[in-house]
Amino acid sequence: MFVLGIDPGLSRCGYGCVTRTQAAGEYRTIAAGVVTTPPSEPVPTRLAMLRSDLDELLDDLQPDVMVIERIFFRSNARTAMSVGQASGVALLTAVEHGCRVAEYTAAEVKLAVTGYGSAPKEQVQAMVTRLLRLGEVPRPADVADALALGICHLGAASWEQERAMMRGLPR
Repeated sequence: MFVLGIDPGLSRCGYGCVTRTQAAGEYRTIAAGVVTTPPSEPVPTRLAMLRSDLDELLDDLQPDVMVIERIFFRSNARTAMSVGQASGVALLTAVEHGCRVAEYTAAEVKLAVTGYGSAPKEQVQAMVTRLLRLGEVPRPADVADALALGICHLGAASWEQERAMMRGLPR
């Protein structure tokens, strides 16, 4: 299963496509990077640019699932708006490609990747680097966050498969 994690943002939208090997259960990076839009452009133009880039990414990678961070903001309404707009574009693009979508909160991702739902960003980045056997921490942080989303979903999918198998066993 190819999982495309998306850390939505209007200025920087991180992406990371990961899979898990059947035999060893190891995570593997398929692609990772960041899509950027110029702040000097009007928001509608930037959203169109983001959609075009995500459209191309989905065409190239053909993921089974797009995983996106469920947005939760306590302050900074300006940031919340642009992240929400970018998130909406990503969700729409995924659905238009017939791609399933899953959403996780930041705490769920941190718990899945580090074992601690309040882990600092540096700890998440270190675990992503370790789990994917990367030579260095993915930069910018949006890329590491997107990869962490993919890892989170692959772990959740494995857990669901185990539970389904256990339900089928005689007691």
